[in-house]
Amino acid sequence: MRPRTLDEYVGQQHLLAPGRPLREAIEQGRVGSMIFWGPPGTGKTTLARLIANTTDRAFVPFSAVTEGVPRVREIVAEAAERWDAEGRGTILFVDEIHRFNRGQQDAFLPHVESGTVTLVGATTENPSFEIVGALLSRTRVFVLEPLAPADLALLLRRALADAERGLGAQGLAADDDALALLSEVADGDARRALTALEAAAEAVGAGGRITPDVVREALQRRVPRYDKAGEEHFNILSAYHKSLRGSDPHGALYWMARMIEGGEDPMTIFRRAIAMASEDIGLADPEALKLAIAARDAYHMLGAPEGYLPLSQMTIYLATAPKSNRSYMALHAALEAARATPAAPVPLHIRNAPTKLMKELGYHEGYQYAHAVPEAYIPQEYLPEELRGTAFYEPGPFGFEREIAKRLAWWAERRQRASTPDDAARPPGETAPDGADDAP
Repeated sequence: MRPRTLDEYVGQQHLLAPGRPLREAIEQGRVGSMIFWGPPGTGKTTLARLIANTTDRAFVPFSAVTEGVPRVREIVAEAAERWDAEGRGTILFVDEIHRFNRGQQDAFLPHVESGTVTLVGATTENPSFEIVGALLSRTRVFVLEPLAPADLALLLRRALADAERGLGAQGLAADDDALALLSEVADGDARRALTALEAAAEAVGAGGRITPDVVREALQRRVPRYDKAGEEHFNILSAYHKSLRGSDPHGALYWMARMIEGGEDPMTIFRRAIAMASEDIGLADPEALKLAIAARDAYHMLGAPEGYLPLSQMTIYLATAPKSNRSYMALHAALEAARATPAAPVPLHIRNAPTKLMKELGYHEGYQYAHAVPEAYIPQEYLPEELRGTAFYEPGPFGFEREIAKRLAWWAERRQRASTPDDAARPPGETAPDGADDAP
């Protein structure tokens, strides 16, 4: 059922509708090297074949899974001979091009540069990560989208009607809702849709009727679109994190479930959630980090599927917790200051003084022990001279950080009073007459 002309090709109208640049380049025969990036069953190989047919070039398929660089050299030599003898170009179609390592991909460069072959690569992985920069700069990348259910329904009806290449000779009938179901659950993959249609046809036999129940039996189980090592892994993990950060428990639960159904290691989800508990919730709810770690430990004890319960509980808690990134910001502000002042000396009064000589040099002199006063706070300086007065952490307005803000305000008030002449003369631990010193 592979289309034989561009007009038979279904889908990818953003690339192949009349007037679109790729369509015009194909029809005018001026196609250069390119990379097709898209999910399985979206027509990458078919489009490469159509380009070769439309532009009257030889189509030479090549698999990065089963063939290597020596075969590339043979193809290039044959392409050069073909050009010299016939004046005919060659489309070198490399399926799964991302499976070549960087050195192997470099083998294409001189031949693409010279025009001996027109390289058309197909990949399901993000070319930005999987294709070397030198090759990317010599090719155009076209993104193929999953086929819409309406496109798949059209392909299925064609297959049922075509007696030459499809199932038309079997005299099959199909319910509209059966084709609609199959178009939906194929998830944009034409190959999956046609394979399931063929299985359904075998189940009912010649002259039979394909119903929704037959389709469900043919499909058995809908395979989730998920690649534990590819871009989809990172996309869904990112969606999970952003749903947690955005306080949407429904979205977070959905993406969590997608990862579970896709076979993801739950420890990957727990690692992201534990990091998120500090990065995006922080001290607005200190219980979040505790619960995330407890949920991970519970999963270790229970295993699947019971262990999915604490995973779900953790996801809901983190999504609905108050949010603050102030701890995250404080960390980076402190790191930046540490890099800017890598040699700032520790103030003498807070240095360690385990020896007599160090004490004679002034180490530890002037240090005031916080627990010497009832409120366990005596104002003194802890930052080096060049950073005095710097505030790395500012509490947010939500959750537990409101309590932290009260403590910081109380300590700031104590420092202010200690800096005034009247309070400077007051012995440590003695409160002001109006009782305003009371700790929060």
